[in-house]
Amino acid sequence: MSVAPAWRDVRNLLCVRLDNMGDVLMTTPALRALRRALPGCRLTLLASNAGAQVAPHVPEVDETVAYDAAWVKNDAAGNDQDRSRLEWLRARRFDAAVIFTVYSQSALPAALMCHLAGIPRVLAHARENPYRLIGDWVRETEPQQGVRHEVRRQLDLVARIGARTDDTRLSFAIGEQARGGMRRALREAGLVREEGWIVAHCGASAASRRYPAERYAEALALLRGTGRGILLTGSRAERELTASIAARCGAGGDVVDLAGRLSLGELGALIERAGVLVSNNSGPVHIAAALGTPVVDLYALTNPQHTPWQVPHRLLNFDVPCKYCYRSVCPEGHHDCLARVEPQAVAGAARELLELPRHAGPLPAAA
Repeated sequence: MSVAPAWRDVRNLLCVRLDNMGDVLMTTPALRALRRALPGCRLTLLASNAGAQVAPHVPEVDETVAYDAAWVKNDAAGNDQDRSRLEWLRARRFDAAVIFTVYSQSALPAALMCHLAGIPRVLAHARENPYRLIGDWVRETEPQQGVRHEVRRQLDLVARIGARTDDTRLSFAIGEQARGGMRRALREAGLVREEGWIVAHCGASAASRRYPAERYAEALALLRGTGRGILLTGSRAERELTASIAARCGAGGDVVDLAGRLSLGELGALIERAGVLVSNNSGPVHIAAALGTPVVDLYALTNPQHTPWQVPHRLLNFDVPCKYCYRSVCPEGHHDCLARVEPQAVAGAARELLELPRHAGPLPAAA
């Protein structure tokens, strides 16, 4: 299928993805399809400040600009940056825009900004008729007619204008500087092993997606003695969490807390050489998927479409009637979809994945 005639002359393309880092990573196959379909086109990504952090590791994008939009959950206040970003869009004179959303989000606010900025072509999903706001309108069918994986959803969106790729892996490029920084951090922590660790990422941006710290510690304690070492990762803000988990695991040098000590690239380099990642459903899960590292995903049942893509993995949760709540805090107060996952199941899943051969290539694309 060739590119739609109205898109063949696009040379300056805006791609809008305004949620989290993991969402940007799950959009990279669609960005690759656009790059392949529009050779010579400059591709600019408009992303949230959180999502823009991954930009140095996404080679499909020429430029990334950060914007915490008023219609997306963030800490921004006032409307000065909304006005300035609209002026920026006007000044850049984009030929077209592709707006990427999950099905529970509306593309219309971003489409309105593109319209006011004079961008003549817009591709996006919309549940209601967008009229002149979206010229290439893909009618929203989820979740009523089934839910696709987030990667497949965005690939299907760009396929509507003829942008396709056979390479549907996630992107996360790691430079030698990041690998060197990761090795220095390990040496400073007294580690000599070069690969095969168990990496545990115990935090998440939403409380509803965090496995309880005491259960995490119990699971990791069961994995001690493997000879691999257990490395805890997280942001500086998560140091208290990781310190409490390390303390609960018990004394010994095989549990090392690296929270706040790695850049994003260095975290990627660590995950790249890990034997397995044990993580709440958060950005590092999608970094692992991009790098081919097996994942034990403590997958809170807040939504169904963000599972690890094309990588060996185990999804662990407890089925609850309140699943797919799309809430950042458990609305029922019990957090059962994660809290009732037994630590023995977490440790067992990690041991299973550690026995698999590494870097065997991506799994077949999910439906």
